[in-house]
Amino acid sequence: MIYRLARSVLFQFDAEKAHDLAIQNFSRFTGTPLDLFYRQHVPDRPVEVMGIKFKNPVGLAAGLDKNGECIDAFGAMGFGFVEVGTVTPRPQPGNDKPRVFRVIPAEGIINRFGFNNLGVDNLIENVKKAKYDGVIGINIGKNKDTPIEKGVEDYLICMDKVYQYAGYIAVNISSPNTPGLRTLQYGEALDDLLSQLKQKQKELAEKHSKYVPLALKIAPDLEDHEIGQVASALIRNEIDGVIATNTTLDRSLVENMPNCNEAGGLSGRPLQNRSTEVIRRLAEELNGAIPIIGVGGIDSAVAAREKMMAGAQLVQIYTGFIYHGPKLVKDIVTNA
Repeated sequence: MIYRLARSVLFQFDAEKAHDLAIQNFSRFTGTPLDLFYRQHVPDRPVEVMGIKFKNPVGLAAGLDKNGECIDAFGAMGFGFVEVGTVTPRPQPGNDKPRVFRVIPAEGIINRFGFNNLGVDNLIENVKKAKYDGVIGINIGKNKDTPIEKGVEDYLICMDKVYQYAGYIAVNISSPNTPGLRTLQYGEALDDLLSQLKQKQKELAEKHSKYVPLALKIAPDLEDHEIGQVASALIRNEIDGVIATNTTLDRSLVENMPNCNEAGGLSGRPLQNRSTEVIRRLAEELNGAIPIIGVGGIDSAVAAREKMMAGAQLVQIYTGFIYHGPKLVKDIVTNA
């Protein structure tokens, strides 16, 4: 009830303004009596994935807390893990506004943020200040003005900086909003990226006496044979996990709805079935070799269970959280 009232107010604002207001208030309320508006007790449901123990299998997907400003607030909501970012080596403003649009009849969102963030150094300071006792994943990307042929360098810079502060590192090569980024999902470019990341991981594990798993985040718009190629590359390079999926460019399920023709990645309920199908195909190809984190259109315990039955060991929410609030976390942990 409280969240429905809050949402009705927030939805009066432009989508990005509403997001910024929510982040500001989460940050402001944390540790004060006002956090009772979102703090909730969620039962323990421990699971071990990628060699990490998670309090429960429900995580916050990257993109909602890009700069790691509200980690403790999301912890208070009961998330078993929080993935912050996507973060880039240097701060960047992202794409021109407006760049976020609600597709309310479909409970969807279209965004073309373009990795707007305050840079990796700022994110690290926020992670260091967090008191959250769950797992913090850090999602890394490349700066928009870094040529795609030099993109690997940006990932290595970020990886080097975040390594000792991350529970795991997510590598985002699947956002549709950074020109050319998705080309890193294919063929030699993918193998080159993964092999360099794996080598860097080995060096950093030795340096810090700590093994931090690497997970690759992929797009939902891959063909079946491309999913097979990605799976082979993940196994070949001994990557620790895969996150499926990012937002989609497909608009077939939102035709003629408000904002449906805006450029960017579509998330939420319209992505639900496609994301689940990618997870199912990945699970077939990987055959248990690498764990899958399922994300895309999870708006209920049943939707989360579908992801798990398709092969996901963990799930993440973003758009479903915006439409349904913290209660969704508890529903999934309790019932999925």
